[in-house]
Amino acid sequence: MEKIVNVWFTSDRIYIRTDEDNIYGCPLGMFPLLKEASNAQRQEYTIELGGEALRWPSIDEDIHISSFLEAKGTETDNEVSDIFARFPWINISEVARVMGINRSLLTRYIYGIKKPSAEKVMQIKDTLRQMGQAMTTL
Repeated sequence: MEKIVNVWFTSDRIYIRTDEDNIYGCPLGMFPLLKEASNAQRQEYTIELGGEALRWPSIDEDIHISSFLEAKGTETDNEVSDIFARFPWINISEVARVMGINRSLLTRYIYGIKKPSAEKVMQIKDTLRQMGQAMTTL
């Protein structure tokens, strides 16, 4: 397996370079703790597991190289991604909680890493509608 040798950030992505000189990137939205971290906190990482993982002790975040390999070539042009792009203020963690699924799974749907079934897309839409209806009763 390739090993991580370098890490850097842009405003909305994290990138790694491997010992095979490949570059992989992921949207920071896939890693909420890292996305919300300061630039200084993002620079406080260590390369762990012989180059297979990154660790940020101050924010308690760990990312395995497989996350980057899994995200390679993903397409964010999908219905779930479109919904969350139209309403960027939606709290992904809360939607996942109400749905009864893991936040990281919903994030993978949003970033096209995993493809939700048609039933799961309907569940996401139904959950958002229910949450919207609950807000109209305020």
